[in-house]
Amino acid sequence: MEWYAYQKGSSPIRKVSRKRRSRLKRNLLIACVTLAAAGLLWCAIVFNRVNSAATASPMVPADAGVILGMSMWGDKPSPGLKERLDYGLKLYKEGKFSRFIVSGGLDNPDYQYTEGQGMRNYLVEQGVPEEVILMENESTSTYENLKFSREIMQREGMTTAVIITHTFHGQRAIEMAAEFGYTSPQLGVTESQTMSMLKYKSREILAYTKWKIQQLFM
Repeated sequence: MEWYAYQKGSSPIRKVSRKRRSRLKRNLLIACVTLAAAGLLWCAIVFNRVNSAATASPMVPADAGVILGMSMWGDKPSPGLKERLDYGLKLYKEGKFSRFIVSGGLDNPDYQYTEGQGMRNYLVEQGVPEEVILMENESTSTYENLKFSREIMQREGMTTAVIITHTFHGQRAIEMAAEFGYTSPQLGVTESQTMSMLKYKSREILAYTKWKIQQLFM
């Protein structure tokens, strides 16, 4: 009888092995559920931060308005970039700053203008004197926008700035400005009427997460 039971698979060793596999599966499931919950919680926190950015009020007059780049459409600013430029123009006309820094590199090797050049051209077309516009033409990211613009400010003896962008992009931008040592940076943010917020806010959650990871190694 003992030999028959062993042949049927009732070995104590096999029973222990099955228990271990069952425990491993249960622990793996718990770990996956915990990670998923943590990920959803983080996304909710970041989404709240993305939505919380607002234009400084009251806004203290600054040396420069730094307009962060966005894609060009050929030789002209894209609708999204035009929104940033128009909002920057509004603040400039209200006397919130006396000079512009327009920041952004070349989107496409076939394009005639960098983002910075395209923004300068647009502002000049709107009546802004060319001598009050400083260009940064090398950056390829928000991080570089703010880093290279800060270098221009230091070179020109400027200390304070209004960072001009869209609301969904503002929180990451102001944190980066503070990281680079901007003096009391202020936000000037506008809502978009031309872009899909589902798309851009989803991308911003990923970009903000990447930025926080990057901060750990700075």
